[in-house]
Amino acid sequence: MLQQDSNDDTEDVALFDTEEETANRPKKSKIRHPVASFFHLFFRVSAIIVYLLCEFFSSSFIACMVTIILLLSCDFWAVKNVTGRLMVGLRWWNHIDEDGNSHWVFESRKASSQENNPISEAESRIFWLGLVTCPVLWVIFAFSALFSFRVKWLWLPWVWCYKVPTYMATSGAKWAAERI
Repeated sequence: MLQQDSNDDTEDVALFDTEEETANRPKKSKIRHPVASFFHLFFRVSAIIVYLLCEFFSSSFIACMVTIILLLSCDFWAVKNVTGRLMVGLRWWNHIDEDGNSHWVFESRKASSQENNPISEAESRIFWLGLVTCPVLWVIFAFSALFSFRVKWLWLPWVWCYKVPTYMATSGAKWAAERI
């Protein structure tokens, strides 16, 4: 399980013991982590639904914003700590060196043979499509709020719903570039 390449000074570690779990699981399952897949999309889609339908159910702008921000915060935590690790073998964190400079560290599961690969293609598609599609929708919502002169609704799609998911998507792109 812990193999080290002579040219590579990093070691391949199991994330949440997924290698052991997948060895005991039947091969016919395409989605190996259905709960993680569900919550990867649940928080994002829920935030979009609340944004679209909030004015119909509540007249309180603050309640709507707090609900959406809580859903997106849960989404950020889930992607960074759970679904990224389980669905595509990705983890990242911020490291601050002695000089006070911030460095992002990206790690991914080593590419292995098909029969030992704990990453499902279906889960990988769900992960990347959810990570890329939702920021595109938030950009559309931002332009919609801008052109309809709903200024108070503009900051949410731009800051919380475009910038943060775009950050996660670019982090994922950096991770994918490191794998190639």
